[in-house]
Amino acid sequence: MSVFRSVARSIRLAGYFLKYGMELLVRRPKTREGRADWLHRFAAAALHGLGIEITVSGNFPERGAVISNHLSYLDIVVYAALHPCVFVSKAEVTSYPVLGWMTKMAGTVFVARGHGGSALKAREGMQAAFRADLPVVFFPEGTTTNGEGMLKFHSGLLAQVRAVGAEVTAAHICYSLGEGNGTATVSDDICYWGDVVLVPHIFRLLGLRGIHAELEFAEAPIVFSTKPEERKRAAQEAWVAVAELSRIQSGSEPVHHF
Repeated sequence: MSVFRSVARSIRLAGYFLKYGMELLVRRPKTREGRADWLHRFAAAALHGLGIEITVSGNFPERGAVISNHLSYLDIVVYAALHPCVFVSKAEVTSYPVLGWMTKMAGTVFVARGHGGSALKAREGMQAAFRADLPVVFFPEGTTTNGEGMLKFHSGLLAQVRAVGAEVTAAHICYSLGEGNGTATVSDDICYWGDVVLVPHIFRLLGLRGIHAELEFAEAPIVFSTKPEERKRAAQEAWVAVAELSRIQSGSEPVHHF
């Protein structure tokens, strides 16, 4: 990791936040389509400016839900850079300085875990996105990992998606690093998990060379063998669908933490 590169890219990233933040403040897009398009352009410009490359296998679905494993805050930027979409995120994000306001303005659907009625509100938000023909992306592990295996999939959001009859497509994301990064690793310096502090982690990540994101989308939506109300079995089947994509990319068996 280069401190000079971290500083230079931090300044560049701040410039993107300023440019697109001002656009959002001035234009204040009224429709979900407009907000998703703003996030798409912002994310694509930021990744290009920071030299982060993306390789995609399969097609980002035009509608319905996309479920994925979750490794880093970078995942959201990568998915948004590929296609206008709506994300489902934990409600705590709204308290983040600047980023909280921008995610709200981008049309993110927020979930407050442990609060009554949160699932129903999330369903309403996702339905609005589906009606606007925008894909909804969420991460059913509920947290990030270091990429060595996937955690159990929570069933709540998946159940809400199935209750409204939306299709669900599996996706998988992973990262690699180029040469010249010293002792930096994907699991510690790109993946953001455990008790790692956010700002120092972002600073380290910005100093890395050759960050490469690889995404795999399933060829078709998941065909569930259960009724929508059978939540746990559906979550297991969704886990398997994403795990199969991880084998395509890594050539190894995923670790199942049920």
